[in-house]
Amino acid sequence: MKPLQVLTISGFQTEIEGEIMNWGAFITCAVTGSGETAHKSDKVPVTPEQIANSCIEAAKAGAAVVHIHVRDPRTGLGSRDTELYAEVVDRVRSSDTDVVINLTAGMGGDLVLGGDENVLPLAAGTDMVGSTERLDHVTRLLPEICTLDCGTMNFSSGGDYIMTNTPSVLRKMAKIVQDLGVRPELEVFDTGHLVMVKDLLKEGLLDDPVMIQLCMGIAYGAPDDPNTFMAMVNQIPQGAVFSAFSIGRMQIPFVAQSVLAGGNVRVGLEDNLYLNRGELATNGKLVERAVNILENMNVSIMGPQEVREKLKLTKHA
Repeated sequence: MKPLQVLTISGFQTEIEGEIMNWGAFITCAVTGSGETAHKSDKVPVTPEQIANSCIEAAKAGAAVVHIHVRDPRTGLGSRDTELYAEVVDRVRSSDTDVVINLTAGMGGDLVLGGDENVLPLAAGTDMVGSTERLDHVTRLLPEICTLDCGTMNFSSGGDYIMTNTPSVLRKMAKIVQDLGVRPELEVFDTGHLVMVKDLLKEGLLDDPVMIQLCMGIAYGAPDDPNTFMAMVNQIPQGAVFSAFSIGRMQIPFVAQSVLAGGNVRVGLEDNLYLNRGELATNGKLVERAVNILENMNVSIMGPQEVREKLKLTKHA
C-alpha cells in the first residue's frame, strides 16, 4: 500500500492515498501563440491592442496569469519584435485589471531545413539568434514570468521545422533570467526535457520555487494519455510547482486532469480554437469553461496576488 501523502494549499488540506489533488489552483491563459492560426479563427488576437484586450478579457474571466506571444499585425504570423511586446505589456499594465504577465522566450530558435534530400540551404521560416537577443524583450520589460523551452524537438507532423534549444543556449538564457529576477516557466514537452530541468537546478541556475509547464499532446513530444502524463508528473523535481495542458479537443479535459494530479491549469487560443464542436472560442470563454470545471470540483481558484506570493514573483511597474 502506498504511503498517505498530505498537502496544504491555500488553506485547503487533502489526504489521498498515493496521489495529491490540487485544491487551490491558478489558471494561465495562453492568448495567441505564434502558430498559423489567425487565418483559421477571427477570434485569435493579432494586433497589440487585440492581444492586450484579450489578456484583460481572460483576467476578468478568472485567469491569474496571461502567457503572451506577439504577431506581425500585417501578416498575422508570430514575431519577436520588442516594440510589439512593449505595446502589449504597457496596455495590460496600465489597465485597471490585475494579472501576472508571462512572456514567451521561445522565439528565435526556429530551424527549417531545406528538405529530405537538399537539407541546406535552410528554408524560409528559419529564425535563429543568440540567447541575449532571444531575451531582449524580457530584459527591457521585466515580466514576472518568461518561458524557457527545455529542449529541441520536431514540432510538427509534416515538413522540416525543428524547435531548437541547445543546452548551452538554455544555460545562458537561464542565467540571464535569474539575474533579472524574472521567474522562468520551464516548458517541458517530453521526459528528456525534465533531465535538462534537473541539470539546471543542480547547477544553481534555477531559484525556488521551480515552475514547470507540462506541454502534452504536441506531435513528437509526449502524448496526452493518462499514463504518459503521470509518468511526467512523477519525474517533476520535489517542491516544484507545475501546470499542464494539452492541445485541441483535449485542452478542456486537461483542466480536470491537471488538478487531479496536483497541478495548475492552462487554456487559451494558442492551444485550442474551439469551445464546442463547430463553435469558435474566445480566450474569455475558454477561461470561463475552466473556472466552471474547477468550481464544480470544489477547487479554489487563485488570483494574481496569491500566485505572486506562491511563486515569489516580483511585479514590475
